[in-house]
Amino acid sequence: MSRSRIKQAGIETLSGVDGAFLNLETEATPMHVGSLHLFETPPGYKGDFHKSVRHMMQSRMVPVLQRRLATLPLQLANPVWVQDAVDFDYHIRRVRLPKPGTWAQLEATVADLHAQLLDRARPLWMLYVLEGLASGEKAYYFKVHHAMLDGQAGVALAGAMFSTSPDPLPPARRGARKKAVAPEQPGTLALAAAAFRHDAAQYVKLVRELPGVLRTLTGIVKGSAAKSRGVVNATEAASLAELKRSASFGPRTAFNVAIMPGRGFATATIPRAELKVIAAVLDATVNDVVMSLCSGALRRWLKRNSSVPRKPLIASMPISLREQGNTEMRTQATLSLVNLASNIADPVKRLQAIRDSSGATKAVARQAKSVIPTDIPLLGVPWLLGALANLYGRSSVVDTLPILANVLISNVPGPPVPLYVDGLRMTGYWPLSIVEHGVGVNITLLSYSGNLCFGFVVAKNAVPEAGELAEDFMAAHVELKNAVSPKGTSFGAAPAPTSAVARTRGKRAAKGV
Repeated sequence: MSRSRIKQAGIETLSGVDGAFLNLETEATPMHVGSLHLFETPPGYKGDFHKSVRHMMQSRMVPVLQRRLATLPLQLANPVWVQDAVDFDYHIRRVRLPKPGTWAQLEATVADLHAQLLDRARPLWMLYVLEGLASGEKAYYFKVHHAMLDGQAGVALAGAMFSTSPDPLPPARRGARKKAVAPEQPGTLALAAAAFRHDAAQYVKLVRELPGVLRTLTGIVKGSAAKSRGVVNATEAASLAELKRSASFGPRTAFNVAIMPGRGFATATIPRAELKVIAAVLDATVNDVVMSLCSGALRRWLKRNSSVPRKPLIASMPISLREQGNTEMRTQATLSLVNLASNIADPVKRLQAIRDSSGATKAVARQAKSVIPTDIPLLGVPWLLGALANLYGRSSVVDTLPILANVLISNVPGPPVPLYVDGLRMTGYWPLSIVEHGVGVNITLLSYSGNLCFGFVVAKNAVPEAGELAEDFMAAHVELKNAVSPKGTSFGAAPAPTSAVARTRGKRAAKGV
């Protein structure tokens, strides 16, 4: 569903979905997403990586990163975006790792940075150049508020910032480090008028489109019921019964608690070609295989730390509503529920069950995609959402309500070709996302240059060591490969580690097999 943006006098309104990310944010639940980037360096590299990154950001600065929030009195409506100057000394910082600069220390440093709230008085992003890796490689961590963009918009942003050429950047223009001058800011009346016009337009649109929404949803229910009775060819879509199993409540686990501010972070990397082979053998998609590996990892962790519930875990997974070619920098996604079949011990049977479950969800999502709103009016509601977020954060509330989802899992298509910063090739691109009260584990993957890069973000009071979960994930991958390979399948030789850091990660993963 398309939406016209209200832009005048440098004002840009937030969608209702983006506003919700702001209003639901608390100290324990920051609502920003991020990414860790690793770069290889040539022998004898003497360059200043911090300077190179700053030069890249200044020379490729995009308008979305120049926006800051302007709030309205009494929180009667969502804030609006206004253009402002960027203080690069504030937004781009150096962080030195503790010695000796191991990969685990890098992950721990990124986790601490990911736990910190962004300053709403400034543009909602930060970039930290991470120095002191023992391998000699360079890295940085970038975070941006989810109210500014979703995962796919973030990839589009990366495409605008990075280069696909190994050639160094042109020299910085003289005077580029001068402090930028902020544009003239609109007054309170102009801000309020833009916000109220936006919400009024959304109310009108909602009423106008409601009959069509009801017709579509009625058709989905009737069509699914007909398929379950065999009236329609069952291969055309999953049955209503399968969909109901996918959407049932999950069991209560150690992951599903009121979370505290502390965060853990770990990474894993798998060649995409390996998962494509598994998917082809079992007539599944790569995403089905990913969900199966996540299920296997969570099952291993629970078996070691408590017990595996007899009821299957449920994953909440975003479904993109972004149309082909749409690179608009705002959130355009909704959430779905997928049965992870974690109660099935056999990895192949587990994947097949997940395939059927996710197929049911995708079938309904395809039919409903045209009527799911990407914007909702929140006039008079922002303050209420904030109050509800604080209420939900109380453990007595989280422990009482049913578990809609046990884990958050997201799959973001990334750039298929290598990216560069001032001639240095990016060898790793790991995403970091959000955990919430009641859902203390988030597994997000991003495809990059032939690899799938997994980022595990946890609330430390739910999962004390994120690295254990990453090890369990790699062990689940080995288990599934071994279960498939007797069928005569060849996975080929695994690519050699590209760095000392990669070799360290490999040893850590092997320990969990």
